[in-house]
Amino acid sequence: MGSAWPEERMRAAAVQLNSTEDRGRNLEVAERLVRAAAADGADLVSLPEKWTILAGPEELLAGAEPIDGPSLTAAAAWARELGIHLVAGSISERVEGREKPFNTSVMFGPEGDVAAIYRKIHMFDVDVGGVSYRESATEDPGDEIVLAHAGAIPVGLTVCYDLRFPELYRILAIRGARMITVPAAFTEHTGRDHWEVLVRARAIENQVFVVAADQVGEAPPHYDSFGRSMIVDPWGVVLAQAPDSECFVAADLDLAIQDEMRRSLPSLANRRPHAYRWPDENLKRRAEDLDGGPPVRTPPPEPPPRPPAAAHSPGPSESPDRPTMTPGPTPGGV
Repeated sequence: MGSAWPEERMRAAAVQLNSTEDRGRNLEVAERLVRAAAADGADLVSLPEKWTILAGPEELLAGAEPIDGPSLTAAAAWARELGIHLVAGSISERVEGREKPFNTSVMFGPEGDVAAIYRKIHMFDVDVGGVSYRESATEDPGDEIVLAHAGAIPVGLTVCYDLRFPELYRILAIRGARMITVPAAFTEHTGRDHWEVLVRARAIENQVFVVAADQVGEAPPHYDSFGRSMIVDPWGVVLAQAPDSECFVAADLDLAIQDEMRRSLPSLANRRPHAYRWPDENLKRRAEDLDGGPPVRTPPPEPPPRPPAAAHSPGPSESPDRPTMTPGPTPGGV
C-alpha cells in the first residue's frame, strides 16, 4: 500500500496492459496490477494510454466516457483506498456538446480527488508499418499544457505521441516538473527503434524522471503495441523496464540526486531563451517551403573575423561522473 514519503524520495510504478475492446476484462487486470504496485510500495502508479478500451474508431467512440463515468470513478476509488497518486493512463473522454471525444489523462490524488486533467495535444496522424492512423478523425486535440503535483513533487502529464515533441517537455521542465508521465500505446513498428531512445532523450534533455507506461501486444483491428514500459532517471539510466507481458515495474526515485545532477550539469539554468527567437519572416518562409511553395532561403550571416590563435588551457570535463543511484526491485508479471 502506498505510504507517505519524504520529499526527496518517491517510489513510482508503470503498469503495462494488453487492453482490447473488452472493458470489463481491462478494468479487472488494471485493478489487480494497480493493487500489486501499491502493495510493493508505490506512491505513484501510472496506467497506459486507452487502458479502458483499445479498439477501432467505432468502438472507441461508443466506449467514450465523461470524467465522472464508471471507469474513472473506479480509478478514483482505487487511489483513495490505496492512498496513492494514480495517473489513470488515458481514456476517450466524452464531453457534452462535442461531436468528438478527447484523449484524456486524469491524475487522482490519494483522497480520490481529481488532481489534474490533461487532454492529449498531438494527434497521431501517421502512416507506419503499412497502417494509416488518423487519430484526428475520431478525437479532438487538447491545447493546454498541464503540470500537476504529487504531494510536493511537480509532475508533467503527456500522452504517447507527445513524446516526439520536445517543446512540450521543455516547457514542463521550465515550469518546474521533476517527473513526467507518458501513458502510451506505442506501435511495435516504431517502438523497437524509437521508444527507448525517445523516453531517455526526454529524460536527459530536461533532467527529469520519466514514467512511461505502455500497452503491449495485439488488439483489434490492427493495433500491435511495443510494450517495454520503463522508468528512466534524469541521467537517462533505465531504472526499470517491463518484459513482454501484462505486469508492472517500479523504481525508487531519489530527488536529492536529481538536484545534484542539475547543479553539476546545469543545462536548464544555462539556457539562453533570447537567442532562440525565430524571426517572423523566416517562419513564414519556412512554412511556405513545407506547404509546397517556392523554396526561399535566408543566407547565413557573415562569420566574425577569426581571432588570433591563443594558447589552449584545458577546462573541466563537460560530463562529471554520474552520481550513484540504486533502483529498487522491478517485479515482473503479476
